[in-house]
Amino acid sequence: MSKLSKLGLYFALLSLSLGASAADNAILRNGFSILHRRRQVIGDTTRLYIGQDSSSFVDVPTAEIDHFENVHDAPAPKIAGDNFAARTEITAAPFDLTETVRVASGTYQLDPDLVTSVIRAESGFNVRAVSPKGAQGLMQLMPQTANELGVQNAFDPEANVQAGTRYLRELLERYNFDLIKALAAYNAGPQRVEQYKGVPPYFETRAYVARVVRDFNKKKLAAKSDTASPHPRVSKTSLAKPASPKPQTLAQN
Repeated sequence: MSKLSKLGLYFALLSLSLGASAADNAILRNGFSILHRRRQVIGDTTRLYIGQDSSSFVDVPTAEIDHFENVHDAPAPKIAGDNFAARTEITAAPFDLTETVRVASGTYQLDPDLVTSVIRAESGFNVRAVSPKGAQGLMQLMPQTANELGVQNAFDPEANVQAGTRYLRELLERYNFDLIKALAAYNAGPQRVEQYKGVPPYFETRAYVARVVRDFNKKKLAAKSDTASPHPRVSKTSLAKPASPKPQTLAQN
């Protein structure tokens, strides 16, 4: 099953938990949809409540939502048979990505905006993403890397983000908090960065680094605009989450 098909199946089965009630569909820019009872905009994120109470929700970047469609009352369909893949998807409980990133970035003392930018570039916030090379989950962990980091299920979003954030921190420390080299190593592997003494001459890696830096800068510029702070620049150590966070930007190479 393709990556897009898996994501479609996940959202389709996730919507079954809504039962027979009025709801809306959030139509994503990638063509999939998320059925939900109500929604709430929190900053640049839209929280879609998919269950009976407020404890069951999915956070989606507002920019990833194309539009909403009303869904009339209708009985929830039933799943025939005992398909293992379907049961696996159904048991994938909704999670709060913002909170997951907050906890992981706090544990490894990184800027949560940086972690979020890496997730966006790696998987587009797709929990079930699988790359052609076999990288899995939100932060696209290779099986060997996941195993070394103690991750048993790379599709467990909390375990994936925790491990990916830890790995990113290790790479930053390895390259003396040179974010460009750390990102290049996250994408192409440390051996390539050391072979070429910097970002390897691969279009994919160069585009990846630029994409993460651009998204990270965008978040910091928005935060700076909100707080009307001066124009600080990132130092090597300021990539680690400070005690009193201040908006920062990173110049692109």
